[in-house]
Amino acid sequence: MGKIRKMFTNVRVLVLVIFLILGLFAVYPNPWNEGLAIRHVEKNSSASLAGVENPAPTSTPMSRERILAVNNNAVTDIKSLYSLLSLVPSNATITLKTNKNLYRLTARPASDGKMEDFGLSVYPAPKTNIRKGLDLQGGTRVILQPAEEVSKEDLGVVMDNIKERLNVYGLGDIVVRSTTDLAGKSYILVEIAGANQEEVRDLLAKQGKFEAKVGNTTVFKGGGDVTYVCRSADCSGLDPNAGCQQQEGGWYCGFRFSISLDPKAAQRQADATRLLAVVSSPSGNYLSEKLSLYLDDEQVDELNIGAELKGSAVTEIQISGSGNGVSNQEAIQNTLESMKRLQTILITGSLPVKLNIVKMDSISPVLGEEFLKNAIFVCLLSVITVSVLLFIRYRRLSVSIPIIITMLSEVFLTLALAAIIGWNIDLASIAGIIVAIGTGVDDQIVIADETLYRKKLEGGEESSWKDKLKSAFFIIFAAYFTLTAAMIPLLFAGAGLLKGFAITTILAVTIGVLVTRPAYAAFIEILTKE
Repeated sequence: MGKIRKMFTNVRVLVLVIFLILGLFAVYPNPWNEGLAIRHVEKNSSASLAGVENPAPTSTPMSRERILAVNNNAVTDIKSLYSLLSLVPSNATITLKTNKNLYRLTARPASDGKMEDFGLSVYPAPKTNIRKGLDLQGGTRVILQPAEEVSKEDLGVVMDNIKERLNVYGLGDIVVRSTTDLAGKSYILVEIAGANQEEVRDLLAKQGKFEAKVGNTTVFKGGGDVTYVCRSADCSGLDPNAGCQQQEGGWYCGFRFSISLDPKAAQRQADATRLLAVVSSPSGNYLSEKLSLYLDDEQVDELNIGAELKGSAVTEIQISGSGNGVSNQEAIQNTLESMKRLQTILITGSLPVKLNIVKMDSISPVLGEEFLKNAIFVCLLSVITVSVLLFIRYRRLSVSIPIIITMLSEVFLTLALAAIIGWNIDLASIAGIIVAIGTGVDDQIVIADETLYRKKLEGGEESSWKDKLKSAFFIIFAAYFTLTAAMIPLLFAGAGLLKGFAITTILAVTIGVLVTRPAYAAFIEILTKE
């Protein structure tokens, strides 16, 4: 009991205990957390109109709003949620219960005639505040490189535009950050949880320059000239006049949606049509020039301009386009995706600079779960293996048990610090934690050997505890600074892909050197000192 009392009154041990308690609050583990966490709320959707708010990008996982029930029926997983929503008839009102509020949502038919999902993107409720990286939860990672050199200010504008474009498109949980490689080249790293390559490739790879021309005159562009883009079912979707038609080699579908123009853009259109001739046709009277739509300098459609619009500054116009596919269902899906992308570009405008895709990775959520299980298994296996070897080496529980406690404490405090600063734990980060475990064991062996076996060379007298620990920590700090120096270049290697490994390793080793390893030295001193 005397040694236990000494341990819990030792300053270094008390510091470790305090950090562990604070880490517990930071991680906030709750294995009984229920429902589905809201990842993203689409603009102008039923959920958005009912008052459901988008979670802030900086919000902790456990603070996110969770869906608990629909019409008093408990929601346990994603399948149960969409099963309940699919039973709701069009224009009916449902009650959505969350852990923060009670909402009343009105069901509206989606553009393709099916029941919409109310604009909610969800995922299983998190159990802790530890943020899982893309490797562990699934999604798409893209590395983009500007086609020309840009300043830091312009790079910031590009990243803001990318964030806005992805948010408008309906993708949530987005990480967009700049990075450089060892040669000083600038890149943009984009990580999108729950998205696939097809959804993001065109949004990121192309500038998205949209122009509407009458003849050779540009009358409006996407972005500033467009004040409103309709994306609800009552004014956008499959074109009822065009519908879907079977053609040679597949199916063809048309879409349409309305937009509002800035008065200056409307006036440009009026000026461009004022001198055009009126042409009669079986379907009506139209102007001699059409309104041609260009996306990234390629014509995607052309619209007849009614004779009544000649010289008129109209702010409300209809945009149309098309899509195709092998089957009717594929054509509908591709058409709606084309419409959605065009709507997004009309809202956000073009990127200031063209971007090239350097690398694109897509990881399924199922594969991410397997990665997580394997990573946890590897971490536990490394701890067990080291523990067995240390017991064989020292044959003393008073030495090997504190090492196990220290290793587990370092892992936990690293995860807690990652939760506090909002750092995502991915496979690279887990590799960094394993490296930190290895360096921690090395340091603890140094402490154990120095304190148990070191003797002064002169006369063979045993060194004092102060001298022993001083000698041990001189070795530990030398190794610490060497490791940190080795990790710094990895912050920029591989266009930032190794950044997680480098930062996690530095954080974990720093925690060990400043908190856990001094506490381990106190354990050894108290438990082995006669």
